[in-house]
Amino acid sequence: MRVVFRTDASVQIGSGHVMRCLTLADELRGHGADVSFVCRDLPGNLFTLVRSQGFGLEILPAPDATEGWEEDGVEHAHWLGVPWQRDAAETRVLLAHTDWLVVDHYALDARWEQSLRPYVQRIMVIDDLADRRHDCDLLLDQNLHANPERRYDQLVPAHCRKLLGPHYALLRPEFAEARRHLRSRDGTVRRILVSFGGTDPTNETMKALDAIAMLQRPDLTVDVVVGASNPKQASIRARCEAMPGVAFHRQVDGMAALMAKADLAIGAGGGTSWERCALGLPALAYPVAHNQSPVLEALAAEGACYLPERASVATSQGLAQHLFALLGNSALCRVLSRNAAHLVDGSGVNRVAMALCPPRLFMRRAMAQDCARLLAWRNHPDTRRHALDPEPIAADTHQRWCESVLVAPNSILLIAETSAGEPVGVLRFDLQHKQAELSIYLVPGLAGRGLGTAVLSQGEAWLRLWHPEVKVLSAAIMPDNHASTRLFTRAGYDPVQTVYRKRLDK
Repeated sequence: MRVVFRTDASVQIGSGHVMRCLTLADELRGHGADVSFVCRDLPGNLFTLVRSQGFGLEILPAPDATEGWEEDGVEHAHWLGVPWQRDAAETRVLLAHTDWLVVDHYALDARWEQSLRPYVQRIMVIDDLADRRHDCDLLLDQNLHANPERRYDQLVPAHCRKLLGPHYALLRPEFAEARRHLRSRDGTVRRILVSFGGTDPTNETMKALDAIAMLQRPDLTVDVVVGASNPKQASIRARCEAMPGVAFHRQVDGMAALMAKADLAIGAGGGTSWERCALGLPALAYPVAHNQSPVLEALAAEGACYLPERASVATSQGLAQHLFALLGNSALCRVLSRNAAHLVDGSGVNRVAMALCPPRLFMRRAMAQDCARLLAWRNHPDTRRHALDPEPIAADTHQRWCESVLVAPNSILLIAETSAGEPVGVLRFDLQHKQAELSIYLVPGLAGRGLGTAVLSQGEAWLRLWHPEVKVLSAAIMPDNHASTRLFTRAGYDPVQTVYRKRLDK
């Protein structure tokens, strides 16, 4: 499968769009996709980084300063540097045999996407603004919003699948790994992480360093991270070297490790918000671009970040006052950490990759030789946590059940496997006339990878083939089983109290 990303980085745009696309691209490559990028030659581009990660890169010509054009109703149209028609024409010739075109650019809308429809199989859009129409098959908005579905009601086609919220945050695998080994945070602040994104055009980093110096806390350790495109990095490095206990980092690969070690972050909004949340890192955060304000306001409403009034941090003195308050309030830092960690689990990029290239699964009936591992999977704490009966099952009880269900005419026990024969999930149908009750769980250790959707879809297809008389499916789930609620809702099941039901003949 060939995937092409159309995105840009520049001093004006920042680095966030390219960085999150690189994260998704790396995950897709792990799924076997052939991935390349199409980017325009703009000041502050990340061409070297894209190439260093082994991706193909096609460079569109730099804008012609003499060319006149109009914004034509799209607020960020000037970020493109050229008229959208020219960009579409230049991109079009690079899209031979493209299965997915992934567009992450505030300057592009449905007109550009429609013009490229004949040259690609499907289009995915990554957006945060919900301020323009899109012609896409898949839309990702990883940000936190009230009523997120409503934001795109009139902006995408009816057939478009929407991946909404930080459940789909595009974080590198290092964050999920660091989360698994995360230490307990007691709210005490000994180490501060300062990071304002790739370019930091207003030099908030230096302001934060000035504020930390005003605290006169020699016991604090500080890590300062700047992007490769930061135009003030030389002066920032010099300031860090002049301050005891302060380390300077440029375009680090180990951001998750730095966040895991930190007790408090000072930064902006954008994608780094979800990195902080995944690791439960309390943050003093404020917007440095207007599109960051809604995200930070939503996080603050959830008690997941400390958001000062923008005017109150206009100076280093004001920022120092907020820092002083946070350093003296360990209880607040603990609350911020707990609420942030609840929002993001670090596995969003895998879920998005699975939506683009779902795994090829095969369903087979369970056999007698599967009974032992079925018992191990069923008794695992991850499975029992959301089971209707959470108690462990005795081996002899399970053996009798397994023997009976394998021969029962109205019970179907299926195991989902990859093409390599690796089991990934278990699905059971209990048939009754034209209805069937189903139960589903994944093999322990595989949660969070988007496999539930694939197992359920393949199971439904198997049932349609072998039992076409079944017209209604239902599944009973526990009220606090949010993962299953999302799974069945996305798959078209309608809730009836705690039972989810779907008609197969619709």
